[in-house]
Amino acid sequence: MTFLLLVVAGFGAGLTGTIAGLASLASYPALLAVGIPPVAANVTNSVALLANTVGAVSGSRPELRGHWKRALELAAVSLLGGMVGGALLLWTPSDAFEKIVPFLIAGASVAILVRRPGEAAEFERRPGWPTLLSIFLIGIYGGYFGAAAGVLMLAVLLAIGTGTLARAGAYRNVVLGAANGVAAIGFALFGPVVWSAALPLAIGCLVGARIGPIVVRHSPSDALRVVIAVAGLGLAAWLGYDAFR
Repeated sequence: MTFLLLVVAGFGAGLTGTIAGLASLASYPALLAVGIPPVAANVTNSVALLANTVGAVSGSRPELRGHWKRALELAAVSLLGGMVGGALLLWTPSDAFEKIVPFLIAGASVAILVRRPGEAAEFERRPGWPTLLSIFLIGIYGGYFGAAAGVLMLAVLLAIGTGTLARAGAYRNVVLGAANGVAAIGFALFGPVVWSAALPLAIGCLVGARIGPIVVRHSPSDALRVVIAVAGLGLAAWLGYDAFR
């Protein structure tokens, strides 16, 4: 039953992760529910979400056609952030960091609702240092904990004009996947990963993440923005309550 529960939770994580950037909303509580301590649950979750990246990027290939070079450039910046975030989790966990995150998520959730002139057009210029710094910092957060890091990254990518919501989501899958991936490798080598839980969670993530981009591709963009924003605000409220209680 525990194995099945984690497969189902992984499927939900993969689906919500690729649609709304909220994978940990389904997977992390499930790991806590089966009795895994918070730090071990966090690193186990990160390792399992490697399958989420594989499924999401595979499902996003139509949107990424002709955009791989730019996506990989941004992913390199995010990867550096993920390395820092993973090290922070293993060596210097910070309560102050956790108290800032809910406000960032709430701001990003609202920002997703704001349409920008020419948003559907391709961006021509290279991203400036504010964008690269934002991606680096989100990469740090993604490596450290990652709940709603996808919402934060999606808001940044929409702001610089990556195109439609579906294409911005495809960019996010690659860019944030790099941060999550490098952190997960570090956790697999040095962290308290519960492999018996990571495996079923990863199986569910792979399937759910493969389906998610298809759902995004065929869903009304405006309605999807509202769903993502409301879910993000809900998670921000939950994390805020948990951090300040």
